[in-house]
Amino acid sequence: MMSNPFENPDATYLVLVNDEGQHSLWPESIEVPAGWTVAKTADTRDACLAYVEETWTDMRPASLVKAMAAAEA
Repeated sequence: MMSNPFENPDATYLVLVNDEGQHSLWPESIEVPAGWTVAKTADTRDACLAYVEETWTDMRPASLVKAMAAAEA
């Protein structure tokens, strides 16, 4: 049985970010999908998770943040 590459604690991961500022933990062995960029280069799963927790503090998509700011103005 093949293990899930997205949940392998011994694998090397990247942190990806899309245009909405959403983050994703991504196995280094899998090609980065279109629309996503690398925010943190290859590291341990724990280090990547710590990076996400530290940097992705507002879970709202960027378009929602912008719309809410425009509505307040």
